Amino acid sequence: MPYRPARRSLPGAAFAAPAALLAACTTGDPPAEGTQTSPAPVRSGTGSRILVAYFSRPGENYYYGDRIDLEIGNTETVAGLIADRIDCDPYRIEAADPYPEDYDATVERNVTEQDTDARPIIAGDLPDLAPYDTILLGSPIWNVRAPMIMSTFTETLDFTGKTVLPFVTFAVSGLAGVDQDYAAALPEAVVGAGLAVQGEEAADAGPDIDRWLRDGDLLA
Repeated sequence: MPYRPARRSLPGAAFAAPAALLAACTTGDPPAEGTQTSPAPVRSGTGSRILVAYFSRPGENYYYGDRIDLEIGNTETVAGLIADRIDCDPYRIEAADPYPEDYDATVERNVTEQDTDARPIIAGDLPDLAPYDTILLGSPIWNVRAPMIMSTFTETLDFTGKTVLPFVTFAVSGLAGVDQDYAAALPEAVVGAGLAVQGEEAADAGPDIDRWLRDGDLLA
């Protein structure tokens, strides 16, 4: 019988911070009392409007060769840490046909979508990019590339004149050339350096996020 790692769950409290941080990203209010956050660096004074658009999948995820059940996906955890550091608006990219919570079923579906060059439908209204100067575009890496729903997002919206900074969470493949993929798909935009965070270490990515945001002139 093939080996199938045991499922494990992290305590729900470990994932309380990102949702609160995303709320703070929109409102500018501090996180709710009792929320665990890292000290916030000085925010950018440029006045530019920033959109953090990300796709993230909770449920059964890869975890150091094993599996773990996540209440909040790794990419959303990173998006929450970003939102703690800059003034921005969040937009979560969600599939109209949600991906399975089961890891292997998601892998199988993703392979099919890649093989057929699919464009999964995005649920709900898409954001208007017109007010934004900078788009932080986040996703996991699945089978050495961004999920196909990210192609739906980039091909549907007008990125003309925007600065796009990719960020990804990964298991073994790093950035996987996602920055180059976006540069090819979005010739009308300026695609900057990407940030790659190992999924298992997403909650501790603050220092890497700080450096990335400073390099992108989004932190003073």
